[in-house]
Amino acid sequence: MRLPLLILFVSYSLSIVAAPRPFQRTIASPNGRVALTVSATDSVRFAVRFADQSLVSPSAIAMTLGSGQTLGAGVPQRSRLRTVRDSILPPVVTKRRVIRDHYTELVLEFRDQHALEFRVYDDGVAYRFRTAFTDSITVRTETARFAFADNPTVYYPAVQPRPEVDRFHTSFEEPYQIRPLNQMPDSVLCFSPVLLAPANGPRVVLTESDLLDYPGMFLTRNGNGLTGIFAPYPLTEKLVAAEYSQYIVSKRADFIARTTGKRTFPWRVLVIGTDRDLPASDMVYRLATPSRIGDASWVKPGKCTDEWITNINLYNVPFRAGVNTETYKYYVDFAKRFGFDRILLDAGWSDNNDLFKITPGMNIPELVAYAHSQGIKLSMWTLAATLDRQLEPAMKQFQSWGVDFVMTDFMDRDDQKMVNFYTRVAEACAKAKIMIMYHGAYKPAGFERTYPNAITRESVLGSEYNIWSTKATPDHDVLLPFIRMVSGPMDYEPGLLSNATKEQFRPISGQVMSQGTRCHQLAMFLVYDSPISIFSGNPSQALLEPRFMEFLGSVPSAFDETKVLDAQLGQYIVSARQKGNDWYIGGLGNWSAHDLTLSLDFLGDGAYEAVSCTDGPNADRNPVDYQFSTKTVTRTESLPVHLAPGGGFLIRLRKK
Repeated sequence: MRLPLLILFVSYSLSIVAAPRPFQRTIASPNGRVALTVSATDSVRFAVRFADQSLVSPSAIAMTLGSGQTLGAGVPQRSRLRTVRDSILPPVVTKRRVIRDHYTELVLEFRDQHALEFRVYDDGVAYRFRTAFTDSITVRTETARFAFADNPTVYYPAVQPRPEVDRFHTSFEEPYQIRPLNQMPDSVLCFSPVLLAPANGPRVVLTESDLLDYPGMFLTRNGNGLTGIFAPYPLTEKLVAAEYSQYIVSKRADFIARTTGKRTFPWRVLVIGTDRDLPASDMVYRLATPSRIGDASWVKPGKCTDEWITNINLYNVPFRAGVNTETYKYYVDFAKRFGFDRILLDAGWSDNNDLFKITPGMNIPELVAYAHSQGIKLSMWTLAATLDRQLEPAMKQFQSWGVDFVMTDFMDRDDQKMVNFYTRVAEACAKAKIMIMYHGAYKPAGFERTYPNAITRESVLGSEYNIWSTKATPDHDVLLPFIRMVSGPMDYEPGLLSNATKEQFRPISGQVMSQGTRCHQLAMFLVYDSPISIFSGNPSQALLEPRFMEFLGSVPSAFDETKVLDAQLGQYIVSARQKGNDWYIGGLGNWSAHDLTLSLDFLGDGAYEAVSCTDGPNADRNPVDYQFSTKTVTRTESLPVHLAPGGGFLIRLRKK
């Protein structure tokens, strides 16, 4: 009788030993202020605290494959913890020369060939899946939930429905709606980055990084949080012929991605910080895949002109302005005079649907020769559908013209197929040693680290909206550094020289004006990250104000260091950037006036010549008004600055 009982007892004991135990671990950032707790029973959840304040409540993570397998289900087989104290030296220096990369990492390894990686930085938290399957996989869905404590205020750009397309078609250019999270409609689909502002404590920017071969993350509200939504894979597309033809998805699959089985997936990113921290953040860049293009010394930040917003409405010229050789020679002369590197030939220099069908009146070889004689580069606009079809011969043509920078436009999607278009074009451009900028585009998500020649992109409601709407307000402009810019550089295209108050403003094509002051437009060249900064104003106006334009032209577009001196979300921001021994300070304000005092304690020893361009005494009713002043300062001093409603300023500090 004893033997069967013994066998029964042993069998029962072994079943207890084999049962997986629930997993839970808390790890902290290097400075100890950000804490991440990861738990796993039937599924994985994460929670985030900042200085003992709950920011993110337990939130689910999972990925379901086409095979039915769910990644992130159950308890991990093992976990690994490490601390990293490293630095990144970016191959193209744009915001700072050395990027501090310090974090704590937790990796959960599961039995079925996948892992979850978590990183905790002093300025945020990120996680991603990693798989090691031999064969390719289909991702049916991804669960990315972010539950927030205490009903924060959410700043989100909502996708606006378009006729005859599904909800995943958008140019990613919308103003921010602001409301408590529990008042955000469940039906709204928004694109990231999104900012969440608790009543107390730090801000949180929700976005992603390392978006490669996978769809981008949209967001919707789900109870007390936000949930990731991903565009299904496009099974069929149709080319809709128009002035700006583009591919529209006509049928989508029941999965979001087909991809290689051995890979890492995009990071889900929560950037955490104060109003001063967020605009200077490079967390998204740190998380991205390092450069794939080898030597990037040929990638050259600089300044460019563009003529599209003003509709080439020149005056005081001895020729008929338009898309013709004489006009672009005029732009070349303008660029040379005021220290710009290149001019952009925007839409119209060729047939939009055929890059080799040059517009009558355009003699490209003659223009190329003239620009080269003046030391100015030509840059070319392209339509994405056309560039994709003519990619290889277009690269050869651009190379023969000495073109080192192109724009491509009207993608308006971020499903997996379109995301791969960005990679394909960036690689082709890199092979030809050409920089690329994307318009009608989703946010950068660290792409500029992986492809340093993808130097900037749009994904922002910028200057062009002044042509047809009232959306590009100073209130909007001052939100961008805290939200959109956290994801990477943005091409706003400032520099409009007709400036108006809220009451005076009218959207007028061909006579485009901006809302806010002249110095508000000027300050954007410093406050906004864009290593190719584009002046969109009218050169005929600019030539009448040479001192202003010489000052604007003297401001670099890439910097050795970036600091935010003062900031208040939605109110104002003051940024300082270093280039060599010199510093530049720029500030933007909303529709309220602001009086600020700027400490100069970040300067080095010795004296600096401070040249300031600030709102003039009448800028509150005539926003064109500005004034220059010059004085000698040291690091022990402070500078008072007044911002008119919709105002701004820019100060250049040169070491004596």
